[in-house]
This record gives sequence, C-alpha cells and structure tokens, in this order.
Amino acid sequence: MRNIAVLFVLSWLAGTLTLPAQETLPGTQPLTATGDLSAQMVAGIDQFLMREIKESVAKRSKPDRERFRKIIGAVDAREKVAALELIGTTFQPAKVAEHKLFDVLTVRWPVFEGVYGEGLLLQPKKPPLAGVVAIPDADQTPEQLAEGFARKLAENGGLVVIPALVNREDTFSGNPKIKRFTNQPHREWIYRQAYQMGRHIIGYEVQKVIAAVDWLSLQTTNIGVAGYAEGGLIAFYSAALDERIRSALVSGYFDSRQKVWSEPIYHNVFGLLRDFGDAEIATLVLPRKLIIEHSEVPAIEGPPKPQEGRHGAAPGTWRTSEQGSVEAEFKRAQKLAPSSAKDIELVHGNEGVPVGPGSDYALSAFARGLGISALNSPTEPLRLPAQSRQERQVRELEEFTQRLLRESERVRDEYFWNPIKKTGAIESFRKIFWEEVIGRFPDPTMSTNPRARKIHDKPKWTGYEVMLDVFPDVFAWGYLLVPKNINDKRPVVVCQHGLEGVPEDVVNEDPKSKGYGPYRGYAARLADMGYVVYAPHNPYRGQDNFRVLQRKANPLGKSLFSVIIAQHQRTLEWLAQLPFVDRDRMAFYGLSYGGKTAMRVPAVLTNYCLSICSADFNEWIRKNVTTESPYSYMFTIEYEMPEFNLGSTFNYSEMAALIAPRPFMVERGHHDGVALDEWVAYEFAKVRRHYTRLGLADKTEIEFFDGPHAINGVGTFRFLKEHLRY
Repeated sequence: MRNIAVLFVLSWLAGTLTLPAQETLPGTQPLTATGDLSAQMVAGIDQFLMREIKESVAKRSKPDRERFRKIIGAVDAREKVAALELIGTTFQPAKVAEHKLFDVLTVRWPVFEGVYGEGLLLQPKKPPLAGVVAIPDADQTPEQLAEGFARKLAENGGLVVIPALVNREDTFSGNPKIKRFTNQPHREWIYRQAYQMGRHIIGYEVQKVIAAVDWLSLQTTNIGVAGYAEGGLIAFYSAALDERIRSALVSGYFDSRQKVWSEPIYHNVFGLLRDFGDAEIATLVLPRKLIIEHSEVPAIEGPPKPQEGRHGAAPGTWRTSEQGSVEAEFKRAQKLAPSSAKDIELVHGNEGVPVGPGSDYALSAFARGLGISALNSPTEPLRLPAQSRQERQVRELEEFTQRLLRESERVRDEYFWNPIKKTGAIESFRKIFWEEVIGRFPDPTMSTNPRARKIHDKPKWTGYEVMLDVFPDVFAWGYLLVPKNINDKRPVVVCQHGLEGVPEDVVNEDPKSKGYGPYRGYAARLADMGYVVYAPHNPYRGQDNFRVLQRKANPLGKSLFSVIIAQHQRTLEWLAQLPFVDRDRMAFYGLSYGGKTAMRVPAVLTNYCLSICSADFNEWIRKNVTTESPYSYMFTIEYEMPEFNLGSTFNYSEMAALIAPRPFMVERGHHDGVALDEWVAYEFAKVRRHYTRLGLADKTEIEFFDGPHAINGVGTFRFLKEHLRY
C-alpha cells in the first residue's frame, strides 16, 4: 500500500496522472450569460461611454484657452506676416476684378515653413473701417464667398481676407509615387497624419486665420472673423484663441457637441468634451461680440464613395443642427457667462426655419461689433475666374506634417530620453503616458463578481470561461486554462488575441480549422507545459462597431485602451487571488493587436512581470504617419489607430522603457506585412541600448524567424521559461 501511495505522489508530481476536473471554478458563481459575448462587451462599453459623454457636461471645469489651443493642435510658432504676397502670372494677373469700391486680389501669406494661407483679398479703395477674415465652407471657394457676404463687408468699408479651406474631395489623398490612394476626404487625409503628431487640420486652419489676423492687425484694430459651416467652426475656434478679434459671426456651426463622435472624423478632438462644449468655447470669445447664426449647412452623408484603389475612409455624417439643440447650447453659454449675456446673440429665421449664411440681420450685428454702422446691398456681380489652389493647400500641410514626423525622433529624445539618461526617473512618464496619451478612467471599484463555467477538458488542463465586472455595463471576459493536479503556485501567461479575434482563437489546437490561424494554439501549448494561462477578450472586434468606441472615447480624453487597461486591472486583481497563481509571476504575450496591447498595458500596469510583443513591434509613429510607404496605416481602414500627440512623446522604444526593468521581448516573422524588418530592428536597437545601460541586457531579446504574421513560439517560450523561472 505504501509503494502504491509513493507511486501515486510521484506520478502526480510528474503530471502523468490526471484527476477528474472540477465542474466549477472555486470562488466563482456559475456563468449563465449566453450569446455573442464579444458583441455584448462592445455594446456594454458603448453604453458606458455614452453615459460618460452625457455626464461630461456637468464635470467640466473653467475653460482654459491654452488647453484649448493644445487639443486642437494650434501649437506651432507662426512666421511673421509683414505683407500679403500677390499671386499672379503673365496669363493671370493678381488683380482678378475691380469694383468701384474695392479691388479683388489673389494673395497668400506665410503661416509655417512651407505652409501658406491662400485666397482672395478684397481691398477697399478708401481707408478700411475694419479688417475681416471671411471663411467659406470647406467645399466653397473664396470666389464663391466673395460673391456672397464677403463682398457686402468690402462694399461697406471692410478689408476682407478670404482663405481657402482644405476641401472634402479625395483627389489628392494618396501618393502617386507608390501608387497608393484612399477615398479619405482631404480633411481626413491631413487629420490622420497630423493627429498622431499632436496637430490637427482644425489647428492648422485656425493658424492660417490667425496669421491673416497678424497682417490685419497692422492695418487696423477693428478685426472680425466670419465663417459658414466648416468655416464657421474655424471662425469660432479662431475667435476663442485670438483676443484681437473683436467680433465673430459663426454661421451653421454651433450646437451641443455631444454627438461629435458621429460627425466626420476630422472633427474628432482629443479631450474636447472633457473640457469644452460649444458653450464653454463661447465663453472664451466673450465679452467680445459673438453672433451665432442657425443656418442650413450642406449635408455630409459620409466620405467620397469607395472605388477601386480608393477606400478606407472613416464614416461620419453632418447635417443642419436642430433648432432646439442650438438654443439649449446658446442658453448654456449665457448661463456660463451671465455678465456677458448681452454680447452673444442667436439668430433664427421665422418659425424656426434656419437662415443665412450671412443673413442681413446677422451680418449687420457682426459689422456693428466692428464699428461698421450700416451695410448696403451689393450691386453688380464680380464674375471672378476660378483658381486652382486645392492641391497646394493639401500638399503643403502634408509636407509640413511629414517633416514633423522626420523630426519627431529628436523631439522624443529631448522630451523622454535625455531626462531619463540624467535622472533615471520613469514614474512621471508612466503617469503622463497613462493619463494624457492613453487616457485613464478611475480604477474599477465595483464588485468583481466572478462567474465561470467549464468549457474545455483536456488531458493536461481544464478550461473555464470567466466573466468579471469592471464598470457599469463593462465586463472583462476570457478563458482560464488551469493545469490538472495543480497543488502549487504557478506563473500565469496572459495570451492576447489580435484584431477581430476571440479567446478561443488562441486556445484552438486544430491546424486544419479556420480558427487556428496565426495563433497556432499557443495558449493551449503553454497550458500543456504547466503554466496557468488566461486568454482575455479585448474589444477590438466588430469593425465599425468597435472603432466607433474610439470615436466616443477620444472627446473624453480617453481611448479604446483606456477601457482595455481597466479590464486588465480587474483581471490581474482577480488572477492574483487564485490559490494556484503566483501573483509575482504574471506575464503578457500578445499577437498583432494583442502586440499593441503588449506595448501599452504592461507599460502602465506593473503587475505584469514580463511582456512579449509579437507581430506588431515596429517604428509605430512612422507606421501611422508616413505617406511614403505602403505599410502605412494612412492607406487602410484602421482610422482608430492614431493616438493624439503620441509622435512627440512615446514611440515603441519609449513604451518599452516604461516596461523596463521587467523582461521584454519582440517576436518577428521576416514575412510579416505589418512593417519592414528594418523598421523593427531600428526601433528595437533603442530598447536593447536602454536595457544595456541599465545593466539588464539579458532581460531583453528579439527573435526573427522565417515566417509570417504569426506566433512562432520558440524563442519566446524559452524566454518565458527563463524569466518566469518555471
């Protein structure tokens, strides 16, 4: 009997004897949820974010002008504007029309290096009473606006500059040198690359307007801005930033911004709703004169239609605002600035019918704010020739942004690496990364309420489906693989799936099945080796259903990873409580989008003792911003990828430095289409140098293998064994 007992123990320790698996996981309630839990997770996060958007109004603090300047990306020093430059040729002189009261000239003015504002100057023949920047809608030309309310101002003593805006066509959205194009409207094309660099198409065009104000201020102190539709947005934001502007007319753009997530993506401003609605922005204009005109705007039903070789644009619509919504936001502005209530006016047509743009009443109220007492009606039409300037406007901003990309490594050196070399202090950067770049929700406080059910019974391990509560309507969900006959505390490997994946994908061991894919059953293989394995679900599934979560999170100063990090906080908290888990040995190993997670989540959650990034590590900023490579996200549907101002703060080597001194590894297939080997090796060289400087060269590693976008599971498994000491 004693020999049998000894044999039993030895067999049990060797893992050759299996005991009946438990039907329930100790410490959990039965999991009864059914249906597509992935879709339910996305829907729950959506409900949570919509509630956060609704509650953001009451949480806003006093509006701050410099904060506003930063979030719209109007941060670059402008060049000095001593004079407007005339644009003319031997075939087309700069003066394109002469009116008895003013001349019409084609002009441009410097904004940044290589970037010019461009449009028309309506120059009165008498000394001007005021200077005005009149801003058309994005799909209007300066010539069209010159035939409208801009000429009324010019005929009555206004010195008027009419800038061209980047329009919503897609003609120049692409790079003919590499034969890659997209149906992104020009505004989105600039937005995507600029957003990653802490800039914005909005900020760029506000800077063009303020540069024009720089010149007008040399001519007069009576300066106003007036804009329609997209131009109304630019006029509104310009007046909020520049206190030299005495009067502003905003036609067709004033509303509650609570649905900004559904508008065209180039309206997406990181942190807007956390700090500002249109009412709060209005208080930055007051007590200067502000005229809000509720006017009908061109309906934007989405980006240009996809066609062969052109696709990937983000959805988004924009229509005339409802009168009740505009009135409510207007009243909120009056309430926020009661002493300036007389300085803001709202103009409607009869019986709620929108008027404008530039109705006589609205324009007269705007002009009175500039000392122009009366506006006479225009006489004969100007008949201005059409001008070709759109390609220059797009390409100048593109080149400026690409130059920011080329300079970004130096910027990050000054921002991150130089201070790290001097002080070694990393925690302040971890805080910035989490709170200002990713966006941080408060730590979960509600009960974890763990629920589980058995879903796999394998020879060496048992699989449980687990659900944990995180926030109201937000839950964490995944598969826990527990080795059989476990009687000690084991290390945990969290195995993270990629884009459009589910936990089962990383567990599936059947090479012939559709779900086997690039994961090659690596979670199950690790469980066979005796690790406790957890395969969480991350909510990047459902195409636009999950991408819209990013759109809803961004105006709150948050991102999709703000929610994912909270889910991992709750998951790590629960795993650490399991009796068979060694809480000091919980590692992360993710593929593709899971590799993105491997860079961001362990960078802020130090409970992860190790991180492996598979099939994702590369020059991440270049990957998002460059228009010179077919590997760029600039040409794909992943419109949720840009993270505001990441390019000036944290590339992947900087994120890896936030993971240090914990072990960090990269797994890379030579034939992985995510990026070039050269990008990966270049960025990883900085990681190796940093670990070596810390005396930790043995704690970082990269494995190149002759394979595709997939788990290799050779060097990484050895890395896990070595650093988890198992």
